[in-house]
Amino acid sequence: MRKSIATVSVSGTLTDKLEAIAAAGFDGVEIFENDLITCPHSPEDIRSMAADLGLRIDLYQPLRDFEAVPDATLEHNLRRAERKFRLMERLGAELLLVCSSVSPEAVGDDELAAAQLRLLAGRAAEHGVRVAYEALAWGRHVNEYLHAWRIVRMADHPALGTCLDSFHILSRGSDPIGIEAIPGEKVFFLQLADAPLLAMDVLQWSRHYRCFPGQGNFDLRGLVRHVLNTGYTGPLSLEVFNDVFRQADAGRTARDAMRSLIALEESLDPRAPGPVVPTGFAFTELATDDAAPLGEVLGVLGFSRTGSHPTKPVELWEQGGARILLNATGAAPALAAIGLESPDPEASARRAGELLAPVLPRERGPREAPLDAIAAPDGTQIFFCRTGHPDHSDWTGDFPRAPAGDAAPAAPAPGRLTHIDHVALAQPWHHFDEASLFYRGVLGLRPLESMEVPDPYGLLRSRAMSSPDGAVRMVLNLARVGAQQAPWQHVALASEDIRATVRRLRAVRPDLLLPIPGNYYDDLEARYEIGSEPRELGLLYDRDEHGEFLHLYTITLGSMFFEIVQRIGGYRGYGASNAPIRLAVQHARTRP
Repeated sequence: MRKSIATVSVSGTLTDKLEAIAAAGFDGVEIFENDLITCPHSPEDIRSMAADLGLRIDLYQPLRDFEAVPDATLEHNLRRAERKFRLMERLGAELLLVCSSVSPEAVGDDELAAAQLRLLAGRAAEHGVRVAYEALAWGRHVNEYLHAWRIVRMADHPALGTCLDSFHILSRGSDPIGIEAIPGEKVFFLQLADAPLLAMDVLQWSRHYRCFPGQGNFDLRGLVRHVLNTGYTGPLSLEVFNDVFRQADAGRTARDAMRSLIALEESLDPRAPGPVVPTGFAFTELATDDAAPLGEVLGVLGFSRTGSHPTKPVELWEQGGARILLNATGAAPALAAIGLESPDPEASARRAGELLAPVLPRERGPREAPLDAIAAPDGTQIFFCRTGHPDHSDWTGDFPRAPAGDAAPAAPAPGRLTHIDHVALAQPWHHFDEASLFYRGVLGLRPLESMEVPDPYGLLRSRAMSSPDGAVRMVLNLARVGAQQAPWQHVALASEDIRATVRRLRAVRPDLLLPIPGNYYDDLEARYEIGSEPRELGLLYDRDEHGEFLHLYTITLGSMFFEIVQRIGGYRGYGASNAPIRLAVQHARTRP
């Protein structure tokens, strides 16, 4: 289907918006009135620019407060409309959006509304323009899409149809099944926006919190299916009002918008292959200016240096199924890359490219594994791997085994770490929703509900995402809370016996563990009858309806830290109730 987007959905001047929208691959654009009014270029110039960029001007909007008004007001409204029609002729736009009235002059008279809209449509037809009537969720008398359709049907004019807007329909809880009662030729336009479920005034919800499909909680796939069942042949068009998008880079926002439509359209096609879901973590890569201190920490945690890259300052450290690369080309320790196990790495990379993820150039020697890398929204590199595969794609072959002196001890240390449980990535504030859609569309991870975690300097927004089987778990956190830089990225490592792990760590290097206040344990013991063992060992505890969770944190190391976890039973969470404790201690320890 053709894909379109309203200029109000991205930031910048009208010319900036058009260039970004075209670069993202859109076919058409809705021109929002304010964008044109504030533009120094003539409508003819904008028409020419859009054509040169390969964009069709699908819609001009909006004409407000038109119908069901007294005769004197109607005459004024018709004069307004005539000016818009002449403007649209200059602009090359053939469809005008008319919103249901919110004017106090409007009356609840469907016959009068239909008669006045019929008159408007007749005037529009004289200019080669059609009119799409839309029910605003907060309309004074018309706020339901089927009510708007009844008025359009009553008006019975070929130049008058309806515009269906997912936000106005779903925010009111209306059942979209009724859309199928509308003939497809009378659905002149479809506008799409997702949104988180919020208990607030619908107008404020609409003006500030809309988002792209797949970033909120609405069932857009179901709604679009109903629209397509009418025989609708117009574009899928995005109309998103969002405070973050208005301040973010227009090019990134437009690409994110296109990614959302590609994923939405794919979800409607049962033949579409969908994401290649990763089956686990192959490795995490930590960048640092000096590998020795971080290598010492890994050694304390029970890792062994098992290989070194022959041409790059990169070391491979392993313990059980957990693998960490130390790359001595960075600054302070930071999480730089994630390797994901894929049943088909080439298909994973191809899928990422189809969803507009940037493919990163990679210098590779003639005998090195051909790993494809893409960039996540926050800049983290994502590699697609098949560890241990018998062909040349096994990346571990790039790390010849270390000399015997560096080999792992014969007997595993008590409390062995078995695999990477999850990683937590800090997101710039204007990339949070983009990242959620990215991991959902590219990797097939399922997002959990976004939550707000108390931080000493405000509220930290966080969202966990997981593959269906839980083999790959990621947590997205806002990188900044208030004026403070937080949280830090971290790698969570699973222990087969966390009690033995903590005893070993406390015996070797107790200063590596993040100290937990005694007040936490006073509260914990009041909430759960679990005895004094967590306090004695410095462990944190959580439980859900599926099982229990024990975990601990290291101190921060540059911009990251490690977490050790043990899931007991079928626990599915991430210990989010303990995050405020960690954040408070980390802030206190890093404050000058």
